[in-house]
Amino acid sequence: MNNNKSKYSQFIKAEAKRLGFISCGISKAQFLEEEAPRLEKWLKKNMQGEMHYMENHFDKRLDPTKLVEDSKSVISLLLNYYPEETQNQNSFKLSKYAYGTDYHFVIKDKLKSLLNVIQEEIGDVHGRAFVDSAPVLDKAWAAKSGLGWIGKHSNLLTQQVGSFYFIAELIIDLELEYDLPTTDHCGTCTKCIDACPTQAITEPYVVDGSKCISYFTIELKDKIPTEFKGKFDDWMFGCDICQDVCPWNRFSKPHNEPLFNPHPELLSMTKKDWEEITEDVFKELFKNSAVKRTKFEGLKRNINYLKE
Repeated sequence: MNNNKSKYSQFIKAEAKRLGFISCGISKAQFLEEEAPRLEKWLKKNMQGEMHYMENHFDKRLDPTKLVEDSKSVISLLLNYYPEETQNQNSFKLSKYAYGTDYHFVIKDKLKSLLNVIQEEIGDVHGRAFVDSAPVLDKAWAAKSGLGWIGKHSNLLTQQVGSFYFIAELIIDLELEYDLPTTDHCGTCTKCIDACPTQAITEPYVVDGSKCISYFTIELKDKIPTEFKGKFDDWMFGCDICQDVCPWNRFSKPHNEPLFNPHPELLSMTKKDWEEITEDVFKELFKNSAVKRTKFEGLKRNINYLKE
């Protein structure tokens, strides 16, 4: 059987690569012991802000066997989204991950294909695909399976490609060969902490979600607090500052996923264009985009906040 574990693991990793994932790591599906006190402390300090869903399913969030029946393995996958070109300098900014088609659709399709091919090759394997849409601690699993380490900005980092990628999981009821975690390579660097304009990184490895520009521009449904006026550095949807300043991201290479390419007009739009955006243009630009999450009214609110 051990021979099979190794054979199956290698097969899964080769298929993941064929589907366009930049890396694949595998962990034993079990309770995340180290994460439990960390998550509890973070929630107690209300660092989730209005993201009340973070308080739900505490047990499932820490134990995949409660999420997927008889699960034995967590397969973690990374998909690059680093763009070839970025927006016009004189523009309000969108997080790079939102330039193209909503990643949930793109990755879900790839994960379905991966599960199908596992079932064809190996047999009666059951599981579920996750793309940050369920209580799964993506970054913790990716780090556990050796895909990178969690940086001081709380994003997963790798020496080869930095941090501009999506993390997804396939949790299945098949025993596989498990990978080991890698080591932390942040060293004494504090660039991400120093660069965050709202001081959301309260200490190394801890991000107060309720102070993060991404939280204000995407998750928060109410008015953005006035105390952060002038601190958003023109970000109207999400924020990449802590990743942009990270030295490891000088190794980022452009993705080769056509679905992540931006709408042709998006990169050339100026602040004036954004200020005058109509609902029809919004729908056309962001037809299948993650930006729809904030809705037209939300994006207008964010742009007005930056203008005032």
